Amino acid sequence: MDEISAYNNFIGEIIETINSARYKAFKSLNKFHIGQNFEIGRIIVENQEKNKWGQSIVDNLSKDINKQIDGIKGYSPQNLWRMRQFYLEYMNEPELLEMALKIPWGQNMLIIQQLKDNKERKYYLHATEQLGWSRAVLLNQIKANAYQHQLTNKKTSNFNKALPVHLSEQANEALKSEYNLDFLGITKPILEKELENRLIENIRDLLLELGYGFSFIGNQYRLKLNQKEYFIDLLFYHRILKCLIAIELKTVEFEPEFAGKMNFYLELLDEQEKQADDIPSIGIILCPIKDNLEVEYALRTSNKPIGVSEYKLTHRLPEKYKGKVPTSKELKQMLTKAIRNVGEQGDLNDSKRNKI
Repeated sequence: MDEISAYNNFIGEIIETINSARYKAFKSLNKFHIGQNFEIGRIIVENQEKNKWGQSIVDNLSKDINKQIDGIKGYSPQNLWRMRQFYLEYMNEPELLEMALKIPWGQNMLIIQQLKDNKERKYYLHATEQLGWSRAVLLNQIKANAYQHQLTNKKTSNFNKALPVHLSEQANEALKSEYNLDFLGITKPILEKELENRLIENIRDLLLELGYGFSFIGNQYRLKLNQKEYFIDLLFYHRILKCLIAIELKTVEFEPEFAGKMNFYLELLDEQEKQADDIPSIGIILCPIKDNLEVEYALRTSNKPIGVSEYKLTHRLPEKYKGKVPTSKELKQMLTKAIRNVGEQGDLNDSKRNKI
């Protein structure tokens, strides 16, 4: 064995040891974390019933926890209500609870909030634990009806064939928002980034198929301000409207900062790229879930035409654009089709590998 091969084997063994230790650390910490949340939910429910306390007790509880246990995150009123819900959902479901203890809190909440059928919950709990799905990947699997798809095609999943799986994936996802443990190497999950890239490719192709007059300019389109660079997921020019259209694709639910970032991108586009006879640039944000009130507040001060989708163009998009950009229904169908295409690409790749 030459020196290069020996070193590659050496570093590979070290990386595998690190990932294995991180994953074991996650499994241990996660089971404690989820079990603790279940127990807190039980205590809240039982004391509310016993003492006839109303909703305000949870707000008071949150304040007092943060006073007495300094620096501990995750005990906001909203999260305490989630713990209460978690207990109520699984108090009589020991099998589901045992499965829930094996996956991160964010994924547990997503399954509870999005799904009511226990068979579906069991499928997604099992798949998340076995395949290391991040919250973003899980959300997109739910949106693509992976459970129904596997019933028809007798397949466990799509993304496990299309995307690489790493032992550290769940550790990163679970611990990055709850703990600050340097040795766990908190970074953006690899699966999530790969998912974003594949969805961007499919959204691009689907938009071009719509025939509204979109001309593709580029993906990860670079903009520069002073010494900093910024990248737009997809940039098109609309030949009928005569304007640039920026599209940002998110694999998680809508956050207010998405609107601020898009508004910033549109300012840069209008300043640096828009031609004299172009109308102001349009922004479209695609995300699997959104809260309408949150979107309304996020866009209230924006003077730019921005559409936020699950997939719905907001009232801020001027009337003259209707019929020239995709409708709410088309945008929703577009993302669903893109998610399924990612899975089908994985099935195709797997089939090719089997033939080889």
